[in-house]
Amino acid sequence: MDTVEFNPCGYAFLGDPDRFNFSSFDLSDLSFRNRAMDDVPVILEWAIGSQNCSEVRKSGNFACLENSICVDSEAGIGGYLCECAEGYQGNPYLSPGCTDINECESNPCDEHGICANTPGSFTCSCKKGFSGNGTKQGRGCVAEDSKFPVMRFSLGMSFGFLGLIFTATFIYFTITKRRMMRLREKFFQQNGGLLLKQQLSLNENNVKSTRIFTAEELEKATNKYAEERILGRGGYGIVYKGILKDQQVVAIKKSRVMDQNQMEQFINEVIILTQINHRNVVKLLGCCLETEVPLLVYEYISNGTLFQHIQNSGGVTWFSWDNRLRIAAESAGALSYLHSAAAMPIIHRDVKSPNILLDEYYTAKISDFGASRLVPIDQTQVSTLVQGTIGYLDPEYFHTGQLTEKSDVYSFGVVLAELMTGRKPLANTGVEEEKCLTTLLILSMKENRLFQIVDPRVRREGSMEQIQRVAELVKQCLRLHGGQRPTMREVANELEHLRRLANHPSIQHEAQEEEAVGLMSEQESDLYAVSIHPGEYSGEPNTGSTPLLNPVTYPR
Repeated sequence: MDTVEFNPCGYAFLGDPDRFNFSSFDLSDLSFRNRAMDDVPVILEWAIGSQNCSEVRKSGNFACLENSICVDSEAGIGGYLCECAEGYQGNPYLSPGCTDINECESNPCDEHGICANTPGSFTCSCKKGFSGNGTKQGRGCVAEDSKFPVMRFSLGMSFGFLGLIFTATFIYFTITKRRMMRLREKFFQQNGGLLLKQQLSLNENNVKSTRIFTAEELEKATNKYAEERILGRGGYGIVYKGILKDQQVVAIKKSRVMDQNQMEQFINEVIILTQINHRNVVKLLGCCLETEVPLLVYEYISNGTLFQHIQNSGGVTWFSWDNRLRIAAESAGALSYLHSAAAMPIIHRDVKSPNILLDEYYTAKISDFGASRLVPIDQTQVSTLVQGTIGYLDPEYFHTGQLTEKSDVYSFGVVLAELMTGRKPLANTGVEEEKCLTTLLILSMKENRLFQIVDPRVRREGSMEQIQRVAELVKQCLRLHGGQRPTMREVANELEHLRRLANHPSIQHEAQEEEAVGLMSEQESDLYAVSIHPGEYSGEPNTGSTPLLNPVTYPR
């Protein structure tokens, strides 16, 4: 047998030490060479250049093409390598570089999912009737249960119901608004709006001085007629404080009743009152005819009523005798103007201290013409339903129903008596003669005790002659027959004369006493007074024809 020489160091090969385990038996295995050459894995470490990724990017000589990334070599020899980015495949060194992998070909989504390929990635969504993220990992696609349609149906019904409510509400308010507009138009015509417009169109001056307010304007001005805006209540209505858009403060009178048969007369009164320009008459600014009863808008007077000042005069420094005379003279002058100087005579018909207002300078302003009546120039009296306030009401007018200018004179005489005595026209007292102020005043004059009922401040500040002459003027105003009473012009002139009397110191005290004795010792008074039992005075005007008064008494 031939022996073949073998040199164990005659062969060499490259191999991965992790993949090939060397054994000494391999040296005696003649097939090892071929087996090592064919089966042993060989690893070749290489890199591009000697610069790393950051350095080669700066140099601009970069071998990595589109959609690839640069990786620093880890072989310890420097340089860099190129790899395709995630989601891409191909040769990063040869054009066109790495191309997108269509992941949807491998169906990466759930069986009920829909795959959509994107550059370098993909997205999954669920088919109709399924919900979830659509991928095989996580929730995937899950069939929708029956709760979701019910929820959507409920939401749809809820929104539909809300829409129906909104539509119904809109239709309701639209219909209500139109109905309100028709109602206001009806009230406007019913309250003489067309007649008023016709009257205003005849004279441009009237158009400028008279304003027709809308119901919305006055409702907003009074804060929807809030209780805190009420200035006063009377037999003819309620007066509210209002603030218009231009911040003008006004007084808005809301009447209680309106006689439709007297609508034309009411419109004529509005026209005439808007033409009155007297410093001692509250100015009528306009009216609103869109409500069930007309609303009258007056200038706002800030210092309350004369009645309030008379009843709360204690300690009020300004309410002196001279100022009382001034207020009486101003009021009488205003009434005289209404009776004789206006375009058509106006009878106030409700003259009383609560209807005489005082402005910021304590100037008298006649107000509240709700009961006023026009007197045609060719007439001296008007037949009306008896209206007025108990204690101020003219007895002759009460019995006959014939309203004349002298009815205002009687009522003003009661106001003068209030200014002199500080007492109310009617009082609930146990003494019969003190129940009615006018009766008490005349009896006191007859019995020479006038100064016992006169207000203490009036006694201190007024001269005897002034007080006596004012008392005499009161007595004349309160005469039974209207024809025997003075006119308002005469009353105003007398009061102005008495005001000037205080400025003449030549008048002697003795002369005053003599005249006082003569005035107070008259045998009879023609005062028509009213006797009223306690509890019968309500403080409200008599707005009907039912007698409110007991049989009259004549002081003797």
